[in-house]
Amino acid sequence: MSDTTIRVLIADDEVIIRRGLISTVPWERYGMEVVADAPNGTRAWEAFLEHEPEVVITDIVMPGMTGIELIRKIKEYAPRTKALLLSCHRDFEYAKQGIKYGASGYLLKTDFSDEELGDYLEGFRSELRRPGQQAPAQSGGAEASAADKSAGVEGALREWLHGIRDGFPAELERLLEGQWRWMREPTVPYLIGCGGPASAEAEAPGPSAAPGPATCAARLAAGLASAGLCAAAALSGQHVLLLVPQEERQAWNARLCARKAADPQLRWTEGAAFSGASGWLAEVRRLHGRIELETRHRVRIGEWPEPIAAAVRLIVEQADSQLSVAEAAHEVGLSRSHFSTLFKRVVGESFVAFTCRTKLGIASELLAASKLTVQDIADRVGMPDAKYFSKWFKRCTGQTPSHYRTERRMTDAR
Repeated sequence: MSDTTIRVLIADDEVIIRRGLISTVPWERYGMEVVADAPNGTRAWEAFLEHEPEVVITDIVMPGMTGIELIRKIKEYAPRTKALLLSCHRDFEYAKQGIKYGASGYLLKTDFSDEELGDYLEGFRSELRRPGQQAPAQSGGAEASAADKSAGVEGALREWLHGIRDGFPAELERLLEGQWRWMREPTVPYLIGCGGPASAEAEAPGPSAAPGPATCAARLAAGLASAGLCAAAALSGQHVLLLVPQEERQAWNARLCARKAADPQLRWTEGAAFSGASGWLAEVRRLHGRIELETRHRVRIGEWPEPIAAAVRLIVEQADSQLSVAEAAHEVGLSRSHFSTLFKRVVGESFVAFTCRTKLGIASELLAASKLTVQDIADRVGMPDAKYFSKWFKRCTGQTPSHYRTERRMTDAR
């Protein structure tokens, strides 16, 4: 290990997770090396004191000491250490607490992709190895650079969208009085998905973007920001929020089409025009809901009519209920018959079949990667009790939940 290699500690009480991360992540690509792993928080703290890693990846729920408590102690001892949380929990209550203590982010074990983890690791490398890096300026500090301020706005926006912190609306009011004053006039939002390296590297017309942004979306946002009056923010490693004056909408559509000609993977959806803070918050939150469909349920931005996309969001968000066809049709403003016909034509299967498949996917993930009881999982997918859930699961897969869980864990361990 060279003097410049970034040291990594992994803490998780599931050996499969630890071994999987150690063996499958291309650590050298990020200038990193795993120097220790630990099965619980207490052992992880001991390993941290011994090796003093610069990056810690930890499960939240562990025996001895939770990941939240581990992060708190690490940040008190070495504030510059980067921490990333892993969990099977499908809500953000634990993540909120961890991020308050200084964790940089939160990934679900059952859902995160190699790209998402890679985005975090690339970002950590960029921050830890930035030449001549100074301690971050305090919020509002006179010496904060424009890039630091932009990163701060993006971070606050993402935390607000995920329900982690609620300070962004106040920050938005400040921006609308200053550099975003033009958004008090009609503004059009775009949610842009970038598919790969081509879209990340293609520069928008205008001055060359300075090197540095780590992710596809960050690089794309930097390129768009140089092309004209707009605001561009990376909402994830693969998604950019672009805001432009309504009067410039036609010109921006032309710019995006020209970019797509060079990068066919680029795609976007155009939101409704708004003015002022309340319209900004409502429309951006609505657009952000589409990311859930794309990243977790393989729905491509803009490819489904809005009523069907809205219905799919309902299925996902209300997986713990028994949503009927009639209820979904009413929610999206269509008659039951029209909705059923349109849903099957667009999605390729009936509403009932799609709902069943979605619930089965969630249940399978939880059985394979969590320690939740069968009753808990039944609750998560809207089944009345564990017995009913077990019969349904066996009818769908040919295996009981316990048999499926055992086989998956044996397979993953190989």
